[in-house]
Amino acid sequence: MATLAQPVGPIALGTFSAEGGEPFPGLLAKGRVLDLSRALTWAPSEVRAVVERWEESLPVLHVLADEDALDWRPLTDLRVHAPLEPRQIFQSGANYRQHVIDLEVAHRSADDPRTVEEARAEIAAIMDRRAAEDLPYVFIGLPTTIAGPYDDVVLPAWAEQPDWELELAAVIAEPAYRVSVEEALGYIAGYTIANDLTDRATVFRRDMKAIGTDWLRSKNAPGFTPLGPWLVPAESIGDPGDLRVTLKLNGETMQDESTKDMLFGVARLVSYISQTARLLPGDLVLTGSPAGNGIHWGRLLRDGDVMEGSITGLGVQRTRCVGEAL
Repeated sequence: MATLAQPVGPIALGTFSAEGGEPFPGLLAKGRVLDLSRALTWAPSEVRAVVERWEESLPVLHVLADEDALDWRPLTDLRVHAPLEPRQIFQSGANYRQHVIDLEVAHRSADDPRTVEEARAEIAAIMDRRAAEDLPYVFIGLPTTIAGPYDDVVLPAWAEQPDWELELAAVIAEPAYRVSVEEALGYIAGYTIANDLTDRATVFRRDMKAIGTDWLRSKNAPGFTPLGPWLVPAESIGDPGDLRVTLKLNGETMQDESTKDMLFGVARLVSYISQTARLLPGDLVLTGSPAGNGIHWGRLLRDGDVMEGSITGLGVQRTRCVGEAL
């Protein structure tokens, strides 16, 4: 297992299991874990149940973290699973300014008369207008894609161009419907790390281009969203618009960008989604991936690759790719 990097702040939540045991919701504090299904009076069976009572739970969790006489277990003795199972996953695309500029420049036509510098400047201006005047681009993912932060990632045999997309994920605390931008951050329990894997070869339909994107095919294979390791309370993060998102492939840094580069911040994304859908406790809002995807480098994922993803204060996930046999 990867080095279990500690999260920022005094507490975090996660899902754990002892060898041969069933997963349980756990409180992480001081490098040790407390089984919340036993420590809390309402005996939650999963982390989502704790999040569903977030306003009530959070102060109790802080009290428990200082109770040394409780039945704490060393973190190093436990397996770490995805921190929670969401009901809904909302994913934001084309949400990092530099990423979109890089993609647009790389895919401009061969007869484009503009220099690279002119193209970048023009696309940058478009992105700035989009951030000021337009709406986020959000689509829906399946909870069955969720995998643990240290699990192997199976690359389906049909996936010709599997790619990484490390993202900040917000975890919803209470039902949110038609909330304002100003209110939106108050509906967030905390944050975690998501790697939103994508098969680039199937993003666009080949049979009828007018249909557009095919997110079911390209993003929803089992295990295509490694999540965690921790759910870190929002109060410990401060500004989600000033975190570093870093992904290393086999030790080489591929993505390394601040969330300052997001076109639409967390509050705008949550508010926008809530105008149409009802967000539920434990739901994930994935905020998009910065520049440095595999398609940019011309290097896609293959059997044996190891991805290490980190975001400021949220720990580190480490996953190995395993090619599916034909």
